[in-house]
Amino acid sequence: MKRTAVSIFSALLTAVLALHAGPVAAQNQPQPTCDGPEYRQFDFWLGEWDVTVRGQPAGTSVITSKEKGCLIHEQWTSAGGGTGQSMNFYDRTDGKWHQVWVASNGSVLRFTGALENGALAYASRGKRPDGTVILHRLVFTPNADGTVRQHWTTSTDEGKTWTDAFDGLYRKRPAAGGGGAR
Repeated sequence: MKRTAVSIFSALLTAVLALHAGPVAAQNQPQPTCDGPEYRQFDFWLGEWDVTVRGQPAGTSVITSKEKGCLIHEQWTSAGGGTGQSMNFYDRTDGKWHQVWVASNGSVLRFTGALENGALAYASRGKRPDGTVILHRLVFTPNADGTVRQHWTTSTDEGKTWTDAFDGLYRKRPAAGGGGAR
């Protein structure tokens, strides 16, 4: 009986020490970072931009890196006054890019994508309020002149036909101070 009590006490003491040491041991392990090249694939979109559609002003967008390079945050203001924000991030668990877009009118879109031929290509499947299934393709392409094209298309027939929803050209805003540098 005495031997059993000692064994139980020993087992309990070992368990308590293991629980206590767990967080300490974890703190000594290197923590993951967002320093890998996959996290930099969308950095071409960072900056302050004037956005046009077919040469006409469409709005402005400020794209910043947040959370030690783990998040790309967009703040959009349309020429008509509407606003929206997106959070874009590479998820190491599935090896894909994700975007969550929330607009001032309450619309929410969730995209998943990857780098394809130098462009970041997102896709999404959702429903309209009337229940119609809608597919979205959203492609960001860096151009040689420093601009970025955002081409958003939609389909309501399971991808048989696609319609332009937005085809914007992002041009870096001139630097403060009037130097005209882009």
